[in-house]
Amino acid sequence: MKARHRIAAAAAVLLSCAMTVGLAGCNGQPPVLAAESSSTQTPDLTVVQEKAIRHRILDGIDKANKAKSADGLDEYMSGPALAIRSSEIAIAKSTGSLDAKTAIPSGAVQTVIPTDSGWPRSVFTITTTTSDQQSKRLLVLRQDAARDNYRLWAVARLFQGAQLPKFEIASLGSSMGTADDSGLVATPAQAVARYADVLEKGSSSSYATQFSDDYFRQDLATLSATVQEGMERNEGTQSQTFTPATGQIAVMRSTDGGDLVVARIDSTWIRKAGSGRQSLPASDAEKVLFGKGKATSTMAVSYVNVIALYIPHAGTGEKITAVGAERQPVKVEAR
Repeated sequence: MKARHRIAAAAAVLLSCAMTVGLAGCNGQPPVLAAESSSTQTPDLTVVQEKAIRHRILDGIDKANKAKSADGLDEYMSGPALAIRSSEIAIAKSTGSLDAKTAIPSGAVQTVIPTDSGWPRSVFTITTTTSDQQSKRLLVLRQDAARDNYRLWAVARLFQGAQLPKFEIASLGSSMGTADDSGLVATPAQAVARYADVLEKGSSSSYATQFSDDYFRQDLATLSATVQEGMERNEGTQSQTFTPATGQIAVMRSTDGGDLVVARIDSTWIRKAGSGRQSLPASDAEKVLFGKGKATSTMAVSYVNVIALYIPHAGTGEKITAVGAERQPVKVEAR
């Protein structure tokens, strides 16, 4: 194809942080957005239409939030966004309220509209900050087929100070990329797989030097190290595995020559208690998701992670950078 120019009960508080890993890095100052540029391309969707679509989706999500029910939520959400919000609502139904991180601002500061005529078709939208000054969100709205409505496919909280690439102004449109875009330091599919390897192995990964440091990795590493100390004191062990979800990727080509990629990475966190001990849910969220399950020595917590990566052009010598993320437990079971 044409070459392209570019995340034990004593650990309850710590595990609660894991549910919102990256939040500390997301709070505070909003990310810096690069200036837009121009092009001769023409998109099929207008900014006014995108706003109407986005507000219809957010209104539907808000109704589900208030009802604390995921019934009918698939009319407004799909992909990792649906899996994450369904879990958040299930937890809220038991705890009484949604976590602050679930907020999605209705305003937008930048909209990246595709010129592509085929399907599935994705729109990338950068929201304003939340009312309590949490970071901007990167939304991916996806239309699966010509007769389908757009739905919110993914949400990633942008990191503090994240530098996004340049895109064509919305009225001119940008080109969607593919998982195998070439001319980059790595194809989008390769970048996501390598980032998953780095999340799992840390600095021991053979791909670690290909990525800039980021809040998501920092928080996961800190959490893992702290929990490990507690597990060792109780003769227990813990491990995490990260696996890219097949086909769960959205790519937008920038005028900088690189790609902005949003992808789903599934992970499983296994905690094994020492001899004669039970491994129990370690946070309110885990307790809700575990339900009336019978505890054993091993607890497995499944997560859905949404990662936003910027992949630079091969000739720049730059590293791949994570600019945003989301992480949510979706299943807790004894093994």
